[in-house]
Amino acid sequence: MIYKYKGDDYLLHLVDTPGHVDFRAEVSRSYASCGGALLLVDASQGVQAQTVANFYLAFSQGLKLVPVVNKVDLPSADADRALEQMQTTFELNSEKAVLVSAKTGLNVENVLPAVIEQVPAPEGDSGGPLRLLLVDSWYSNYKGVILLVRIFDGQVRAGDQVISLVTGLKYTVGEVGIMYPDQTPQSVLRAGQVGYIIFNPGMKKISEAKVGDTYTTIGSERKVELLPGFEEPKSMVFVAAFPVDQSDYQHLEDSINQVMLNDRSVTVQKESSEALGAGWRLGFLGTLHCSVFEDRLRQEHGASIIITPPSVPFKVMYRDGTETIVENPNLFPDTDMQHFRVAELQEPYVTATITLPEEYLGQVIVLCEANRGEQKELSFFTSTQVILKYDLPLAQLVDDFFGKLKGATKGYASLDYEDAGWRRSNIVKLQLLVNKEPVDAVARVVHNSQRMGRAWVSKFKEHVDRQMFEVVIQAAAGRRIVARETIKPFRKDVLQKLHASDASRRRKLLEKQKEGRKKLRAVGNVVIDHKAFQGFLAK
Repeated sequence: MIYKYKGDDYLLHLVDTPGHVDFRAEVSRSYASCGGALLLVDASQGVQAQTVANFYLAFSQGLKLVPVVNKVDLPSADADRALEQMQTTFELNSEKAVLVSAKTGLNVENVLPAVIEQVPAPEGDSGGPLRLLLVDSWYSNYKGVILLVRIFDGQVRAGDQVISLVTGLKYTVGEVGIMYPDQTPQSVLRAGQVGYIIFNPGMKKISEAKVGDTYTTIGSERKVELLPGFEEPKSMVFVAAFPVDQSDYQHLEDSINQVMLNDRSVTVQKESSEALGAGWRLGFLGTLHCSVFEDRLRQEHGASIIITPPSVPFKVMYRDGTETIVENPNLFPDTDMQHFRVAELQEPYVTATITLPEEYLGQVIVLCEANRGEQKELSFFTSTQVILKYDLPLAQLVDDFFGKLKGATKGYASLDYEDAGWRRSNIVKLQLLVNKEPVDAVARVVHNSQRMGRAWVSKFKEHVDRQMFEVVIQAAAGRRIVARETIKPFRKDVLQKLHASDASRRRKLLEKQKEGRKKLRAVGNVVIDHKAFQGFLAK
């Protein structure tokens, strides 16, 4: 936007960043295109876990921070407490903070003047060789891939020949412009500006646009250093997805590919299941990311889809010194293989930062300990607010830990987490057996301390239809059967025609019926309907 202040026009590039921890990679990309950030704190809630995490991310990238306190109009607002927290936690000057209410419009007009006065103008040499950073990209059906870039040095205009320093691919610039607020073409982009670039002929594959890549003009490759860029986000949570009806497979594949055009962080591998047919294993940054992707498939593309519960990757270290990361629970090594070939099994851990009111501290510690957490730090940053740090297994975190935390604290706690590496763990594959045959679609890898076999078989029993023969449902952890449920068969009353017969005659008819049941069970296959899986896998 263009903003007039004290008689001068200022061109401002504004980016709204998501607050949820799943999208931290997007936040760091946005920071790379900016020179400063508004540190927004809720006057009624105070500093939260995401505020702390995003502060350190912005601080590490050298951004100038402008403190802003919002929602000062609420009856429960305590602006003085919020300012004190910002000063003690972040060492920010509270006198420069702007107290606003976005709802009533109070002091909103003072935010942009504070940005202009406190955030320095971008530096760069417009006369030097071109050096631009690829911040983001998205796909247009008409123009191909559109790049959002920040120009650090030099200038770029339509007709320039540019080269990627990461992929080595060459392109001709077709159009440059700024987001004002939509794409507005310009004749040139200069050092310090953020804008978009469209190539002509267009970039056809979004995989060619490596976020964090550096571009320069052809011939200047040796004069330009690669910008630091950022690490590509890694998938932390995996689910298997299958169409409800296999005839919809092609439609669902097209839908997944279309949604992925604007969401590069999703990983896809084809997968097949004996129970559910052909499908895909999808990797996401977190459970919210997975939920958003699933909702987009259902709402934008009308997809009928079965999603398995989220699982996390595990590391298998073999006795011969090799190691592999297992993303699919069905590929987890069985007990015999573990005994002879596997040296160690590891699972991913995260360091969780939880901010909460002091009164809920006891419940949250109990929740973290119940989820195999290890306490690392406990500190009071005000007399009533606590910052709690725990190392937690990622598998426990994706199993609705955030929902349980919100329930335990009546919604007052906030959670943020970061990767804490791999740790040795006592984990085992839990399988569901139906008449001794494993059901691959619902296999999971769990810790030995988790007792979920009984609940599993009881829930699955509710969704399986009765047959003409006995159906045995078992939960197996490795070679051990840990729970069992039996579905009795439909049974004809063979004694109905007998009136005054003796006991041996009755026993003979019942034994004959029993033999027939055994034969039927030997040849009968249990056909489990898709609706049974949908019911069982539903949250």
